[in-house]
Amino acid sequence: MAEDLFKYRQGEEIRAGDLIAYAGEPGEVVFVVRTPTGDAVVDWYLVEHAQGGFMIDVARYGRIFLTEADEDLFFLSRRT
Repeated sequence: MAEDLFKYRQGEEIRAGDLIAYAGEPGEVVFVVRTPTGDAVVDWYLVEHAQGGFMIDVARYGRIFLTEADEDLFFLSRRT
């Protein structure tokens, strides 16, 4: 999936800074990783999940790394 964009079920591209809801709780996309960035922390996720993924930070659950958008993830708005 290295060249594919991660997308919400609603069709929008998942981007860092997006405001989201996850399982009904407010949150934000922290980062999206598809290719090596030179950031050791982010690149570690590519070692563990070669297809990439994205980190969300949800008020009730903390930080969660996902490799695809699931039925609990909803796009709310994009910061400009």
